[in-house]
Amino acid sequence: MNDQIAENMKGKFIMAIPGLPDPNFAQTVTCICEHNESGALGFILNKVHPLLTGRELFEDLGIPCNESIDKIDIFLGGPVQPSGVFVLHCGPFQWSETLKITDWLALSNSRDILEAIAMGQGPDTFIILLGCAGWGPMQLDNELADSAWLTCDMSREIMFDTKPDLKYEKTMMLI
Repeated sequence: MNDQIAENMKGKFIMAIPGLPDPNFAQTVTCICEHNESGALGFILNKVHPLLTGRELFEDLGIPCNESIDKIDIFLGGPVQPSGVFVLHCGPFQWSETLKITDWLALSNSRDILEAIAMGQGPDTFIILLGCAGWGPMQLDNELADSAWLTCDMSREIMFDTKPDLKYEKTMMLI
């Protein structure tokens, strides 16, 4: 069995094929943040938490926040680690727990970035997500080989400037 990944999907979007029966991923756009022989890590970009507000999240975390936090959507990043809080963001990249994905995008999940965002001093461009999507060794590669996903290059505009309910359709147009 070949244990080398066929194509590295880090920094790419994967989209669920139309009609995918898995309710976690039906009509989703997922940003792949890491992909190697150990597996893959990604975040769904178009599922907003139906109940949780930014203020409630920061209050739950015991982080003081200003009133601008009320306007922030909290996204459901995936079914793995559902209580984990992650931030996909543009620069700056100086936070204590940061994984650089592309030259313009990083993933952080440290308290310092959350405290900065809560006070309006974090990155200008970001998405806060609860949970992530994870794949074991070769799992994503096998799903890609089985045509379970469509792929394309990441788009900063779709990630940060497109309304969540339009992201899937707009991403499909990139293919």
